[in-house]
Amino acid sequence: MLHYQPNIDLGTLSLSEDESRHAAKVLRVKNGDILDLTDGKGNFYKIRITKSDPRKCIFEIQEKKSQPKRSFFIHLAIAPTKNTDRIEWFVEKCVEIGVDKISFIVCQNSERRSINRDRIEKIAISAMKQSGQYWLPEIVDCGPVLEILKESSSQKFIAYVDQSNPHHLKSLAKPNQDYLVLIGPEGDFNKEELLSAEQAGFSKVSLGTTRLRTETAGVAACHILNLVNQ
Repeated sequence: MLHYQPNIDLGTLSLSEDESRHAAKVLRVKNGDILDLTDGKGNFYKIRITKSDPRKCIFEIQEKKSQPKRSFFIHLAIAPTKNTDRIEWFVEKCVEIGVDKISFIVCQNSERRSINRDRIEKIAISAMKQSGQYWLPEIVDCGPVLEILKESSSQKFIAYVDQSNPHHLKSLAKPNQDYLVLIGPEGDFNKEELLSAEQAGFSKVSLGTTRLRTETAGVAACHILNLVNQ
């Protein structure tokens, strides 16, 4: 079980109230027990509990190891789905697979234009801990799709449902790059958004021969880019 405390570098040597309650009441952690912990910034800690309390478990650091960042960076910019369960599933699975940044975008055809960022971040933290990772992806709240087009990246793609689209993401993505992939809403990007993206240097790509839901497309793109870097 991996625990999370993002403020160790600021001198915080205690678990959050939620983490403390879980450790003391569910895991039955006692004084002197050794736990695994990450700060979500690439650092792993072996800690020893010096005070087990469901309100505030205090610990001391026994060991620290740092994990370097990957040689590639995956940034997914995706329109939130009308059904919030689906976008939460997307976040959970992409964090488990490996993603560095998730931005939520608002498009002309968007049916949802806001997210519960606190809940999304909790899901990301839980997925990071469950999958044993030490880097927490950055979560960016909803913003206009045209703003994300201004961001720089070594490879930029827009996933677009187009039967004449000859290029699959896996054929264009090169290893060890910074990637930015746009995933549209249920109604896809409109023609103006596609044109603006292409003018901003985004390559139109396919994710396969079948029509994917928004959240499935996001997970597929994340998985493909990770496979390209295996």
